[in-house]
Amino acid sequence: MRILITGGAGLIGSHTADALLAQGHQVRILDILDDQIHGPGAGFPSYLNPAVECQRGDVRHPSDVSAALQGIDAVYHFAALTGVGQSMYDLRSYVDTNCTGTATLIESIVKSGIQLKRLVIASSRAVYGEGTHACPEHGTQYPEPRFRADMQRGMFDVLCPTCSRPMASQPTAEDRALNPISVYAWTKKQQEDYCRYAAQTFGIPVTVLRYFNVYGSRQSLQNPYTGVVSIFFSRLSSGKAISLYEHGEPERDFVHVSDVAAANVLALTADVSAGMCINVGTGRRDTIRDIAKALAQAAGLPAITEDRGEFRIGDIRSCFADLERANDLLGYQPRMSLVDGMKEFVAWAAGQHADDMYEKTVEELSRYGLFGRTERQP
Repeated sequence: MRILITGGAGLIGSHTADALLAQGHQVRILDILDDQIHGPGAGFPSYLNPAVECQRGDVRHPSDVSAALQGIDAVYHFAALTGVGQSMYDLRSYVDTNCTGTATLIESIVKSGIQLKRLVIASSRAVYGEGTHACPEHGTQYPEPRFRADMQRGMFDVLCPTCSRPMASQPTAEDRALNPISVYAWTKKQQEDYCRYAAQTFGIPVTVLRYFNVYGSRQSLQNPYTGVVSIFFSRLSSGKAISLYEHGEPERDFVHVSDVAAANVLALTADVSAGMCINVGTGRRDTIRDIAKALAQAAGLPAITEDRGEFRIGDIRSCFADLERANDLLGYQPRMSLVDGMKEFVAWAAGQHADDMYEKTVEELSRYGLFGRTERQP
């Protein structure tokens, strides 16, 4: 097929392009080359396969999108701003890029009359809010956001709404209620809503993939909002301590980009109903402390950490994927272990320039009241 990837110069897009080319497809990418991700004035990155056709453009501009869609059989829509914290105060940018960009793409597909074989859209585990939890007495729960006052006192657990006991995290499945708690998460839900509308109204064969915490080579080391792996690596490389927020106990599902690319390729031809949402993760839960240790081990550096009782508003405590639907519908099985995934990331990152921007993010989040420390230090 002739395939378009929006945001194709980034982490997920570039690895997906490689995987598609290996399958014999032709790949075109449309990317604005955002300064925060690629650096000021950057061109298309050297890691892109020479066989990729590169078009620089903005997914919010109908003319750019229409030009990129010419002769295309399938589309992967990855162009988006990411990062929970930054979205909380840069509302307009996130809504404009993520929501207007998706609307522009769908409108261009409809008005051009293109009969796509598949549209795959990148969503996020953020649409769930807190992951699914269980109370020993009251069963499965889909928790509301935690209270700032509790976190200020160092109470970070997710509590049962009935008995107020701490609950244990459970695998989060796609059919549960969605409860976005950040602007980024709301934009991803809105993208999903647009795509379901397109599937129901125009018959566009949309598949929505909800990625969990993606990491790996080509992850931006200049963007402090792309996730803790790049932040932690920058701290380790500069010999500074990694600050473990919420005592290092938050749990996430870290999935290597090679597994994500494999899921993307499977979604291209899978026999699934239009509008179907599918988790892409590992089904494992690792704490933030686990990530710091695994990364330090892979880098051969001491895992210098500190606990300053920090927390961030808009963050969740725990979420990891239920992969039953991905297994059944895509035949997806994650293959990369956390240890091997970190080794792959470090082997690449060691040859890159890493900017330590942690304190800058703390300053920005603090300015808008989105960062705090417990009243009593542990």
